Amino acid sequence: MSGFATEKVTEDIAKLKVGGSAPDSSSSTGAAAASATAAMSQVASMKNVNEVKQYIMQQQIAALQKKIKKKEGSETHKFWDTQPMAKKDAVISELVNEAIDKNTDPEQVRQTPYSMPAGFEWCEIDVHDEGELQEFYALLAANYVEDDGGEFRFDYSKEFLMWALTVPNYRKDWHVGVRSPAKDGKPGKLMASITAVPALLQVHGVQMSVVEINFLCVHKKLRDKRLSPMLIREITRRVNLTGRWQAVYTAGALLPGCKARCRYWHRTLQPEKLIEVKFSFLPMGKTMPQHVADLDLPKKPLHAFRSMLESDVSQVTALLNTYLRTLKMSQIFEEHEVSHVLLPRENVMNSYVVQGDDGVITDFASFYNLKSSILKSTKYSELLAVYSYYNVAGSMSYEELVTDLLILAKNQGVDVFNALDLMENQSVFGNLKFGRGDGALQYYVYNWNCAQLTPQEVGLVLV
Repeated sequence: MSGFATEKVTEDIAKLKVGGSAPDSSSSTGAAAASATAAMSQVASMKNVNEVKQYIMQQQIAALQKKIKKKEGSETHKFWDTQPMAKKDAVISELVNEAIDKNTDPEQVRQTPYSMPAGFEWCEIDVHDEGELQEFYALLAANYVEDDGGEFRFDYSKEFLMWALTVPNYRKDWHVGVRSPAKDGKPGKLMASITAVPALLQVHGVQMSVVEINFLCVHKKLRDKRLSPMLIREITRRVNLTGRWQAVYTAGALLPGCKARCRYWHRTLQPEKLIEVKFSFLPMGKTMPQHVADLDLPKKPLHAFRSMLESDVSQVTALLNTYLRTLKMSQIFEEHEVSHVLLPRENVMNSYVVQGDDGVITDFASFYNLKSSILKSTKYSELLAVYSYYNVAGSMSYEELVTDLLILAKNQGVDVFNALDLMENQSVFGNLKFGRGDGALQYYVYNWNCAQLTPQEVGLVLV
């Protein structure tokens, strides 16, 4: 190892803090020194810089996870403690499956919007207006979900937003925005958003009309204005006025009322690009050619998948719902919803079926397209990613189905295939060489009490 590399490694190890925080006593200082000495000794035995980088990354991830866990345990969640959600550490019996707040009278709901602080006003986001859709896209592109290291940020295309927010029976007044005041007859700048779309959810066999909450986004410069609780209260008010009392949503944070804790896994399809942009790292002890060969896939799918057609909607709806009803929490689809959500859309949705000689559809597979902006690379600007959506294997094993999805994705130039460990996905991650992601994704059902679920019992994917 070169002298420069050794010096840089020593510097990086010195920056690692034991347990994710600076030592605050002589005993912890001694422990930190001993830990650093052991780490440097381990590094000295490594054969190349890539091994060292891998080791440092593992230590940083471990420290971050410990820090996050400590933070989660100390937070009081003042806002969420006022909402109809189970307390964070509540142990709920398997026999409990019911609303927390049983009020179902829209007349008891506040009829007017909540007051806003000076300098802000409510608005509705009309996604059919090209100008407003562009504003919404720009808000999310600059201020929405970003990784902790500031390397990547979700980039929801305008076509994706239109698809996600105009499901059957959607309501424009559930696409809520916050603007700065109008000036000279022109609307103010869009500064925050939250959206809801209708869905049918079943939890432990109980069906309910809910909304799916998404795109809660506040401009970075306004994060200290406490706009998020106001957005949540306002969307809750608007939904309650229509007689819906439950909502489903996901969050990276652990909040009160968590129903399931899932995790993203990643299957590399373009290893050289992903390593160059620091999405992933070269495994210890492997060269790049070895790594590329290890992740290689067949050129063509193993089975006769074809793109889904409008004429397939009825069969796909029945096939999908039959499977989803076997799970403890899942979305239930009507045919017009399947037509909107699951039929192929360029750069948004890919869906495939296998149809037998008798005309019966036996298998269904799908993924949605969601690229990310690469924020710190001079060579690449976009990370082309797809996400496993809903899949049902009938004539083949689930591993064969996902293998074909990986091949189809790679053949269209995708960089990485992502999947949550829900439904049957986790069963194939090992054999198909998925890598475990860093962060968890928590599922919540607003105003509903039931026992926590395992990821494998969840049949719901929120985009």
